[in-house]
Formats: sequence, structure tokens, C-alpha cells
Amino acid sequence: MLRTSILLLAMVIGIPAARAQAPASVFLEELTWTELRDLVKSGKTTIIVPIGGTEQNGPHMALGKHNRRVIVLSERIARALGNALVAPVIAYVPEGGISPPTEHMRFPGTITVPEDAFEKILESAARSFKLAGFRDIVFLGDHGGYQRADKAVAGRLDREWASAGVRAHAIEEYYRASEAEFPQLLESKGYPEAEIGTHAGLADTSLMLAVDPHLVRTNRLQPGMGVHGDPRRSNPQLGQLGVDRIVTRTVEAIRKAVARQ
Repeated sequence: MLRTSILLLAMVIGIPAARAQAPASVFLEELTWTELRDLVKSGKTTIIVPIGGTEQNGPHMALGKHNRRVIVLSERIARALGNALVAPVIAYVPEGGISPPTEHMRFPGTITVPEDAFEKILESAARSFKLAGFRDIVFLGDHGGYQRADKAVAGRLDREWASAGVRAHAIEEYYRASEAEFPQLLESKGYPEAEIGTHAGLADTSLMLAVDPHLVRTNRLQPGMGVHGDPRRSNPQLGQLGVDRIVTRTVEAIRKAVARQ
């Protein structure tokens, strides 16, 4: 009985201390507004804006591939930086026309928005983060279709905020590491370019297996409609090579961009 009372007392005493600890999450949407305020005041003044997209990725990979991948990688990048938080993912991006359907819009489940609407979302989000006290707003785009839009919005905001000490960055190294450097690494290991592919092939699928295998249907790994490449030899070990390259390159690029201020 005495032992039970002591344990209960210890638990009660420990509750306020646990509540007083700084939140471990780097995700903005998991914080309260006061926690966020205090984290920004303590020096976490970089916010990563992960930009994904909802599109077909062959019969073997889920529509949310870009969204999940950029969220997971953004968390790793933020933790490596040490002074960064991660905004909610932007999942609605330009994916082609609706009438007539073009590009990935020819497949059920793909969602598109006009490019001007997409740019306004980026701009409004960045202005919100500036108001919250962030000094560096970082766009990380996991999809090739809007890289120029990311850069255009960041450039406009940079010019507008030149005297305010706030910067917007479109970090192209993130996408370049995924779409150029990782495939080159696979080629150096003997995998042919046609197998590596550019969409839902070996490289793309291996990355997803390393990031979140639940989004890959391993019993459907076949080349075919909506697939550019051959995913049949995809595996998480290859994907981890890509993950490491993307995180390393992006952390380096963000640090350089911030230092240039």
C-alpha cells in the first residue's frame, strides 16, 4: 500500500515537469501557438514549407507519394538543421489541364490547381510565417512541375522583404538530388537508365520504400501505364542512398542560403 502511494505521488509530481518540457515535434501543426511563439523566440527561425502533389504513380504506388515523401524528408532536414520547423504540406499543386485532361490528369485521383492559385498559396503561406516571426522561409518542392513557380514566388518576396531581414528561399538542390544525383548514383552501380526511370521506376519506387513502404504495393511492381522506368528491382536499401543524398544536399544548401544574408 505504501509503495503504491509513493508511486502515485511520484507520477503526480512528474506531470507538471513533463508538461513544462519543450515539445519534441518539429511540425508546426502539432504545436500550440504559445509553444510556437516560444520556439521562434528561442532561435527556431527557419520554416520549411514542404510542397508535394497528389498524382498517379503507377498501379503500385499511392497517389500521395510526393506528400508523404516531402514530409518525412523535411522532418529529417529540420532536425539536422537544428533551428527549423516544418509547415503543413501543400498537397494541391499544378498537375495539368482538366478539360481536356492532360499529363497526370488523365488518371483518376490526380488533383490539379491553376498555377496562379498555387503561387498565391505559396505567397500567402510565406507572409503568414513572416508574421509569426520566422526569418527564413524555405520552399522544398518534391515535384518537377512547379519548380519555376517556387523560384518565382521566393524571388518576388525576397525583393519585397529586402529591408526587413526576412528571406524566402526556393531550394532547388532538394529536387536536383532526387531527380539527377540519385539516378546518377544508381547508374554508377550498374543499373540502366531505362530501368531507373523518371516516374514510378526503380529510383522513385526505391525512395518510397525507404521513406514509407506502406504506400508501395510490392505485389504490383511492374512497368506499364503511368510508369516511366521499371520498378521490379526496387528496394529500401537503394532508396536509403537517395534519402541520404537528398537530406545532405538540402541541409548544405539551406545553410549556404541562410549564410548569404
